[in-house]
Amino acid sequence: MGDGCTVERFRYAPRSWETLAGTGTMAEQVRGSLRGTLAFAGLVGAGALAVRSAVRAFKPDVIHAHWWFPSGVSVALAQSGVPTVITMHGSDIRLGQQHPVLRAAYRWCTRRARVRTAVSAWLRDIALQLGPEFPVDVAPMPVDVARYAPGEGRREARLLFVGRMNAQKGPADLIAAFARMPEPFTLDMVGDGPEMVSLQAEAARLGLAGRIRWHGALAADDVAALYRASAVVAMPSRDEGLGLVAVEAMLCETPVVAYRSGGLRTLVGESQGGVTVEPGDIAALAAALVDRAGARTVLAPALRADAARMRELFSPAAVGARYRALFARAVA
Repeated sequence: MGDGCTVERFRYAPRSWETLAGTGTMAEQVRGSLRGTLAFAGLVGAGALAVRSAVRAFKPDVIHAHWWFPSGVSVALAQSGVPTVITMHGSDIRLGQQHPVLRAAYRWCTRRARVRTAVSAWLRDIALQLGPEFPVDVAPMPVDVARYAPGEGRREARLLFVGRMNAQKGPADLIAAFARMPEPFTLDMVGDGPEMVSLQAEAARLGLAGRIRWHGALAADDVAALYRASAVVAMPSRDEGLGLVAVEAMLCETPVVAYRSGGLRTLVGESQGGVTVEPGDIAALAAALVDRAGARTVLAPALRADAARMRELFSPAAVGARYRALFARAVA
């Protein structure tokens, strides 16, 4: 129990197999693994039973499912009769693009929802390609605007990356770009993932090991402190649903350099202090990082404006008001 919310967990597999959620590795665990596939089937089926049980006990007016797959599918299978709102975050929509069967599953699931939302306009447009007859509202999730706020102690030649160490997040491109940047630039890499070892080996091969700090996964407060301490945040991600790292960085008045891809096209592309470059353009990525890091004094008013816009869009109060209206529409 916290802030008036009760959390009810359910078992979906033997305890040692219950590793699918919480670390962003669900697809990696399921792909090519019988154990992962069985655990995933258990997650969807047990989720449907848990929804039925919760509906009987709680009698809600509306159900809010995050990710159409697997959560939205579990809710649809439960056949509870309760109006449903489904929010799509990115990985679930990319999944729906991969196979005709998954596209059919998306349409089956989302037609059973009263309201569908996506966290960015880019993601909404892809969802409409999968199911043109199902309207989708743009409604992002809230961000802790009190935690992610400006502060002191910034180092003008310190770069920061926060995210999974995998191909989609683009850390290999960042290492290649960093190799083009002169000293005294340093780089903090926050996160873990399947490419960690190969990235560290490549950094050593390029002679960068002494200029990179590998932090692994960090607590949110520690990440916020790094945003405030860094000159610029690098986001060379492809097909990012929204890009919450960019939101958090801008709230801290730190400029973002990102690939012109996915939700970052709008989020960073329309910012005053950040800049986007074409995906895969390593030289442009390096040049933009050097430029943003060296222009903080000039950028200060723009960065303050970006932070104000992020607070307006992503504060819990603003997002809560938006979803209250969506829930009311679903019930009506």
